[in-house]
Amino acid sequence: MVGLSAFDYAAVWPEILLLVMACLILLVDLFLPDQRRHVTYVLTLATLGAVALVTGWSARAESAYALHGMFVDDPLSDTLKVMVCIAVAAVVVYSRGYVVARGMFRGEFFTLLLFATLGMMVMISANSLLMLYLGLELLSLSVYALVALQRDSAAGTEAAMKYFVLGALASGMLLYGMSMIYGATGTIEIPKIAQAVADGKANATILVFGLVFIVAGIGFKLGAVPFHMWVPDVYEGAPTIVGQLISTAPKLAAFAFVMRVLVEALGHPSILAEWRQMLILLSVASMAVGNIGAIAQTNLKRMFAYSTISHMGFMLLGVIAGDINGYGAGMFYVVVYALMALGGFGMILALARDGFEADRLEDFKGLNRRSPWHALLMLLLMFSMAGVPPLVGFYAKLAVLQAVVNAGFTWLAVVAVMFSLIGAFYYLRIVRLMYFEEPTDTSPIHGYTSARLLLSLNGIATLVVGIVPGWLMSVCQYAIQSSL
Repeated sequence: MVGLSAFDYAAVWPEILLLVMACLILLVDLFLPDQRRHVTYVLTLATLGAVALVTGWSARAESAYALHGMFVDDPLSDTLKVMVCIAVAAVVVYSRGYVVARGMFRGEFFTLLLFATLGMMVMISANSLLMLYLGLELLSLSVYALVALQRDSAAGTEAAMKYFVLGALASGMLLYGMSMIYGATGTIEIPKIAQAVADGKANATILVFGLVFIVAGIGFKLGAVPFHMWVPDVYEGAPTIVGQLISTAPKLAAFAFVMRVLVEALGHPSILAEWRQMLILLSVASMAVGNIGAIAQTNLKRMFAYSTISHMGFMLLGVIAGDINGYGAGMFYVVVYALMALGGFGMILALARDGFEADRLEDFKGLNRRSPWHALLMLLLMFSMAGVPPLVGFYAKLAVLQAVVNAGFTWLAVVAVMFSLIGAFYYLRIVRLMYFEEPTDTSPIHGYTSARLLLSLNGIATLVVGIVPGWLMSVCQYAIQSSL
């Protein structure tokens, strides 16, 4: 590329490595017989591990800009990239038994996962609206294909079509909002947008209109109300492993999107009050619809979909606080949610087998009699999602509640606590089914040792990190403070 220095290439080395390996894995897979398809699986895990190591090894203590100012390498991006790689690697490990049983153990599945990861990494390090949009579209197109990857599934095809149509609409709104921001400020680079707003050079009317469209686009990507229509249908219709992916790593990238656009570009007090009001509406509506809607669900994946909606409402509380502690609490919350969602979907995958999805609440009846260990892990995960101390979900909610109280929004914290109490009902319902109902399925639980070990670590982590949450909170606070 013309005009790029060695520093530019060094800054994007993790992305270059990921792109090259994704293309290489796709080519290698073409020449592999079905009985040696595990090579693709191992290469995918090795790639994600290598990218995480390179990102950590090249981490910086301050912000550095590359690719003519369109790309930023800072502690926030490095931290989130490593976490995204870990989350996607966990999805790959969980996926093996599921995709083998359903004929999806093919190179395109793993390649699409890697391209989705590349899109997330580009979003996280974007320093211009153009780079943000490119990363978002790469992620979105990869996930659309993953949802429809099970070609003989009518539910999967329908979910992919709904996701694609609504996603295209949201992308159009986001792009229109970005164009209005450009019209108001005369630039697409995030630091220059912030400078134009601070200097009062931006056209206030156009800026606010553009902000409305951008918040709408962000709301869709987060699954926040009223842009949540796609979430339950996609979670239910998509293969379980794809639902696990959608509910975890992309939420980390979406948090980075919020930080780059709302906080870094439009964080000046003159405009902060505008998007804060919008986020308050999105947050309260998401907590209300998510928690109340989940009560009526009998399908566990749909229940997790409404749970995701409510958790994204909680995450937005940290952003609404509008200060360093609030942003750090929001980042801590989204990381903790990704950990819990990995385990929740991992449990569905553990009980699933060929021809049986294990995605209904009744499938968990009497789980304690079938496997006390799996029942204990699910209990930890559900209690953590409900916010029961000393599990990590409790400290995540406590952190964002403290942030909004300190920012003067005590009423918002009270509303959040009320909806959290409502949400505890449907999580505890699963615990009741596992421990106090007769099992409807008495077949033994099988699976790959790697997936079973990861599930155990996943469940135990909710307890261990909950007992000592300080180190993870410190990592999140450091990443925010060093990048803003």
